[in-house]
Amino acid sequence: MLVHFTKMHGLGNDFMVVDQISQKVRLRPEHVRRLSDRNLGVGFDQLLIVDPPSNPEFDFCYRIFNADGTEEKNSGNGARCFAVFVHEKKLTCKKTLKVETAGGPLIVTLNDKGHVTVDMGVPCLDPSSLPFQVEAPAISYSLNLAQQPIEIGAISIGNPHAITRVEDVATAEVNKLGAEIENHPYFPNRVNAGFLQVLSRTQGRLRVYERGIGEILASGTGASAAMVYGRLQGWFDSRVEIQLPGGRLQIEWPGEGHSVKLTGPVQRVFEGQIFL
Repeated sequence: MLVHFTKMHGLGNDFMVVDQISQKVRLRPEHVRRLSDRNLGVGFDQLLIVDPPSNPEFDFCYRIFNADGTEEKNSGNGARCFAVFVHEKKLTCKKTLKVETAGGPLIVTLNDKGHVTVDMGVPCLDPSSLPFQVEAPAISYSLNLAQQPIEIGAISIGNPHAITRVEDVATAEVNKLGAEIENHPYFPNRVNAGFLQVLSRTQGRLRVYERGIGEILASGTGASAAMVYGRLQGWFDSRVEIQLPGGRLQIEWPGEGHSVKLTGPVQRVFEGQIFL
């Protein structure tokens, strides 16, 4: 099976994008694991699959697979790369796309200055949606780890995030704590762990430990969840710049009941083909 693909990234969060509309390939989880290997394969955080929609009201369907082969429901950086990919491949001439994902409908808009805005939808604070096994919804929760308890916000942006505030992301034990949080028994399907440093009412820094991957350079859903948690706590205004190791994202969220809007850049790295 010969697979044509494009390697792309959003702030260093990198993707292998495969068009399953114009080529007949079907990638299985074992293929994803092989391809994600940075020494023996293409290397990526996630694989993005472009499919025709099952519902004619949508322009495309796109699926997201983590490096370990598990399927993910949403990716803000991936959605931006997806939008640029289908436009560059002339699969559409539309600047605004309505897309099917496992996490629900997504609206993506290509802007004039090379940035892409994603309507991430209304964040869900219901613990059962993550799922997160606690008795009742709250803005923050205490989570017992091996060394110490921590305070987290539990938010779903199409996929689950546990956000904790830290004094300095540079010294935060992201890999150690992130692995503990990801696999905590209160999260039966695992969870993405975000470590947020609040700089001001309009700026924050974030590092993300993503389930099935480990620490990554950027996460659009993670940045969105961090903004929502910070705003619920009264730390942020309605527009915030989140600085990640890979770059900066602009996020808008008026408050409960409203969608999160995420804007950032996209970069195509190279085109390739590989035989499986």
